[in-house]
Amino acid sequence: MLTIAWPWLLVLLPLPLIFWRAQSVNVDGGRLQLPGISQTRQSITTANTRQSRKRYWLMWCLLVLAIARPQWLGNPIELPSKGRDLMVAVDLSGSMQIEDMIVNGKTVDRFTLIQHVVSDFIERRKGDRIGLILFADHAYLQAPLTQDRRSVAQFLKEAQIGLVGKQTAIGEAIALAVKRFDKIDESNRVLILLTDGSNNTGNIEPEQAAQIAANRKVTVYTVGVGADVMERRTLFGRERVNPSMDLDENQLKHIANVTNGRYFRARNSQELDQIYQEIDKLEPVSRDQLSYRPQSDLFYWPLALALLTSLWIALGQLPLFAARRVSPSVVTTPQGKIK
Repeated sequence: MLTIAWPWLLVLLPLPLIFWRAQSVNVDGGRLQLPGISQTRQSITTANTRQSRKRYWLMWCLLVLAIARPQWLGNPIELPSKGRDLMVAVDLSGSMQIEDMIVNGKTVDRFTLIQHVVSDFIERRKGDRIGLILFADHAYLQAPLTQDRRSVAQFLKEAQIGLVGKQTAIGEAIALAVKRFDKIDESNRVLILLTDGSNNTGNIEPEQAAQIAANRKVTVYTVGVGADVMERRTLFGRERVNPSMDLDENQLKHIANVTNGRYFRARNSQELDQIYQEIDKLEPVSRDQLSYRPQSDLFYWPLALALLTSLWIALGQLPLFAARRVSPSVVTTPQGKIK
């Protein structure tokens, strides 16, 4: 179905008519007039003016129609009436740039692994509502709970390490998720928290935030990201180090236990994928039946026609084309022919 998003803009259509009517043009004032000739020239000038005004009027109508945003509405599409509500909290602290993960046989940093696996997880969550929280020095809501999986995946793709600081505010991430779930009555209330460190900043301690989450029936699945062993070069050769020394697994296990969730250790993409299999076991919650109508903007069609009309007007002003609209060289008058 064809519709217009801003139909009130169509009131601008008569503006050129009002302007032209308000003009007072004295075509023959102060010029020597000859019987017959002046009348013929005036009629030709009037005809040319009318032709020009028609073209300008057409271009104006097309431009107004373009800014009014014509759209095509498709048939209603029903959204799934059952699904889960999942908030995903991703750590963007500085340690997430440690390259101790393997994706497709290539060594990458921890955040790249999360982007790779979580994006695939979001894509498979048809019918579920997904929200995204990014945290470092503080926690920020990047995307509220929505069924627009493509936008959430895009937000995660555009995120960067250090975007919201260098430290790790785990408590704030949990508290922010609980606050968002408070606005929903019927919900699974699941938070998936991915981090590679321990809480070292923020306005609330993780244990306190976990207790609040348990009281509000929010289940927290915690994921500790990072390899156990990594080789690095030194002046004395290669040495094996533990890149996950800062990971506080006991704290993450405590948060999961208090909220009836589970703790997962993600040393690679296969282990990280285990949590998503666990989420699939959750029973979907029934929701009100909703629908939407896909829409496509069509403003570029009248805009393109307006540009073509402006080209038509511009060509009409050139001498080669304008000469065709000039009065003939011989004019017949009551006294005879005058060249």
